[in-house]
Amino acid sequence: MEADIRPAVREDLPGIVEIYNEAVRETTGTYDSEPHTIEQRAAWLEQCTAKGFPVLVAEVNGTVAAWGALGPFVERAGFRHTGICAVYVETASRGMGLGTTLIEALVIEARQRELHTMLAAVDAANDASLRLHEKLGFKRVGTFREVGRKNGRWHDVVYLQRML
Repeated sequence: MEADIRPAVREDLPGIVEIYNEAVRETTGTYDSEPHTIEQRAAWLEQCTAKGFPVLVAEVNGTVAAWGALGPFVERAGFRHTGICAVYVETASRGMGLGTTLIEALVIEARQRELHTMLAAVDAANDASLRLHEKLGFKRVGTFREVGRKNGRWHDVVYLQRML
């Protein structure tokens, strides 16, 4: 699928929120239980930008079909060379390469920021996301048992790491 990958701007927030809220309602791609508002995501985008971390969108035919972000792993000086990424793809566009393209773009962004390591945290039952990250050079480094709770169930989270 042809997509324009670019930095997110405020005008992209409705699409970003729609995709994120789909994940809130229908997946364990996030353990948030309440949908986000555009105002919440506007504050988040502003905070990411102020800290020098990218939020990227994959635009297809003028519409945001996916987005990804790179953020700090832990906000302490000793962790400043480690980032954690997140990617969300609308249901209709999954399996078409947008996740791959966004993660590859986030790796470039991480290297430009002189990060040493990228992490990803993925629900242990999300086989598609685990395969995607592993295909792109991430290695499983640990599983946290029953640390997430959603829809009345405990969930395990797999941490993956890619050395840059």
